[in-house]
Amino acid sequence: MDMIPVDSSNIASIGYDPDTQTLQVEFSNGHVYQYFDVPEVVFREFLAAPSKGVYLHAGIKGNYRYARI
Repeated sequence: MDMIPVDSSNIASIGYDPDTQTLQVEFSNGHVYQYFDVPEVVFREFLAAPSKGVYLHAGIKGNYRYARI
């Protein structure tokens, strides 16, 4: 999955696979999480959000199944 570096204190990069609707988030500490069944519009909003951390906590965590990889 292609990862896009982002300007965030806690998130290093974000990637998305539209075929499987999988959002991948790599944190600055090296941990990587995948969130499943995420609509592409959510990925685009996340990428455009002024605060990636705020968007992650408000719009993604708790709303989608996930796994740490």
